[in-house]
Amino acid sequence: MASPGAIGAVRHRTRRRRASWHGFLYIAPAMALVIVFFVVPVLFTGWMSLHNWPLLGNPRWIGFNNYTRMLSDIRFMAALRFTAYYTVIVTIAIFAVAFPLALYVEKQRPFVGFYRTIIFLPVVVGLATASLLWVWLANVDSGFFSPAAQALGLVDKKPNLLADFDMAFATIVVMVVWKIAGFTMIILLTGLQAIPSELTEAARIDGARRWQRFRFLTLPLMRKTIALALIISVTGSVLAFDQFYIMTSGGPQNRMISVVYYIFNQSFVSFNLGYGAALSIVLLVILVLISIVQLWLLRIGEDRP
Repeated sequence: MASPGAIGAVRHRTRRRRASWHGFLYIAPAMALVIVFFVVPVLFTGWMSLHNWPLLGNPRWIGFNNYTRMLSDIRFMAALRFTAYYTVIVTIAIFAVAFPLALYVEKQRPFVGFYRTIIFLPVVVGLATASLLWVWLANVDSGFFSPAAQALGLVDKKPNLLADFDMAFATIVVMVVWKIAGFTMIILLTGLQAIPSELTEAARIDGARRWQRFRFLTLPLMRKTIALALIISVTGSVLAFDQFYIMTSGGPQNRMISVVYYIFNQSFVSFNLGYGAALSIVLLVILVLISIVQLWLLRIGEDRP
């Protein structure tokens, strides 16, 4: 006859096994969605990337030829360079605007809720909608920016802001900052509000000036928040497509073709579906590496057993 202790151990294992199955049932719908809408498409894209996959006709196995083709694809390399350049510029610009705004609205002041709402409002506008809006604003005849610049005497004639690379690039960067800075501000604001006020007050009493408190107290305590906002901004910039497709169609002189735009052209314009799939897998690897860096940045300084 089994002892009471053995019976209790069996019952405990049974309860744990039942609880594990209950937990699995709770996450099963989410797992099914991930498998159907992410895992299966990624596996199928990987399979496509190993074929010469025409729009019509039978696919032909070519192994890793699509991947080796990238190494000699000048246009793909140009898209990579442009995407990296755009990512660096727009990320710096977003933080240069969002951080001062977060510092400003973090303090309790009159109408601070109104300020936060106004700054965050462009975030709720879709990127495609924002791009169309700025196409109209930048129009040389019926828009706002060009006539306003001429009326203020800044230029002799109305400039076409989307015809020149430098002006078009600056216009797109300003639009993206206007659209995204409010979201980054909210992330940074959350980090600022998590800093205990006692620490800031103690530093002030000890004679630390505002810049010293910001450099030696605020920035170190916001390291994880800054890393999170940085990675989100970088990931979004690497995946940029709508603004280039809608505002400039990749121009002028095809100099504004991002990696995602190039994948779109190869897959749905030239119908090189196999090559487009290979490009997508490479982009996925780049994003995974960015995510690994994100996790590493977020874990720096954590106490480990």
